[in-house]
Amino acid sequence: MAEDSTYESMLCVKPEVHVYRIPPRASNRGYRAADWKLDEPAWSGRLKITAKDKKAFIKLEDRNTGELYAQAPVEQYPGITVEAVTDSSRYFVIRIEDGTGRHAFIGLGFADRGDSFDFNVALQDHFKMGAVQLSCEKQKGLLSGSLHSCRQDDC
Repeated sequence: MAEDSTYESMLCVKPEVHVYRIPPRASNRGYRAADWKLDEPAWSGRLKITAKDKKAFIKLEDRNTGELYAQAPVEQYPGITVEAVTDSSRYFVIRIEDGTGRHAFIGLGFADRGDSFDFNVALQDHFKMGAVQLSCEKQKGLLSGSLHSCRQDDC
């Protein structure tokens, strides 16, 4: 079996987050945290955002044992995996997956606005860096292609 040589980096850790069961979206206008039972979280624990290659992973873990509760692979941000609610900066809707193709949408809340800001910025920075690297790779490819064509014309 071949080992994956790509390392996983830690982007953000928040020791206290809350998960909420959310009602189905009523319209295209977005989710509202006020529609959730904010005083009755379905789960509370630790959040980690990790990155492997160009993909980020939001991991919800038990704060004592580290056991994985849920995971959301994020391929782009903003996107379908993470959506801010329309009425608060401390709550998001995330799309979790179980690895077999099944998914669910859950509410994610932070007690502190600073923690939600850090969460948002960690994802933005990761994907902004990925876009910069992709742009650099494209420019290198264009540059080497133009140099190559110049050399052929010189012959």
